[in-house]
Amino acid sequence: MTAFFHWIGENFMKLVSMVHWYDILDIVLVALVFYYCIRLFTRTRSIHLVRGFVFLGLFYFIVSALNMSTTSFLFSRLFSDIVLVIVLLFQPEFRRAIESFGRGDFTKFTLFSRYSSLMREETQQSISALVKASVNMSDNKVGALMVLEGKSPLGEIIATGSEIDAKISEPLVENIFYPKSPLHDGAMVIRNNRITAAGCILPLTQNDLSRELGTRHRAAVGMSEASDALVVVVSEETGAISVAQGGVLRRRLTSGELLEILTAFLITDDEKTPKLHRRKHHEKGA
Repeated sequence: MTAFFHWIGENFMKLVSMVHWYDILDIVLVALVFYYCIRLFTRTRSIHLVRGFVFLGLFYFIVSALNMSTTSFLFSRLFSDIVLVIVLLFQPEFRRAIESFGRGDFTKFTLFSRYSSLMREETQQSISALVKASVNMSDNKVGALMVLEGKSPLGEIIATGSEIDAKISEPLVENIFYPKSPLHDGAMVIRNNRITAAGCILPLTQNDLSRELGTRHRAAVGMSEASDALVVVVSEETGAISVAQGGVLRRRLTSGELLEILTAFLITDDEKTPKLHRRKHHEKGA
């Protein structure tokens, strides 16, 4: 046994002596490229495309192992041009990454994400600021549309607006939606306790809603259908506060109800989170 470990030690030292500093640098650079690519894709809904490619790769491996010649041929043609396919499908992500490097904006590629989980107390302060701002805008009948990101990344939505990256505060939220503000017509996106962007464009729902509901409410429901985000809407016509989640629109909320919903979404554990009614396209409080 001693001779075995001695043999391992000798061979390990030989291997170490063959490794040069530029070999280590080469490995680190490749690892960083993979790391930044993963971060880039996980910040947008392109992560679903990546998962699709992984699934197709596994399927191709299975059909090849089973000698299914026709299916294997079709998949081999697809994977023979895989680089071109990836470039075409992920063109927006690659373009944004190259533009970021061109501007010298390396903050998005740091090893330690700025969007780490914040303390419960700070999150509660942010929730309080959102509720107070919503109530003030409701009293003054100022329209607002606020998207709180869930587990589904909203990078593509954020890219349609103006990036802000600011701490949530009552005055800032109200200033963004001030009627004469250039960003008031779009949506504000909140990611990990920070206002990430404003003036963003959301997808509209294709389902029938009450005629008294306008574009903001259709956008709120559409965004909640396309992701697991929670969307807060303040009506410009009535001042009513509504929340859309999972394709469900809950209307005419009080400040206490809004506080409870935001707390459940941002703080409460999943098993304790009171769920909105899951019947699609149902409008509570209509």
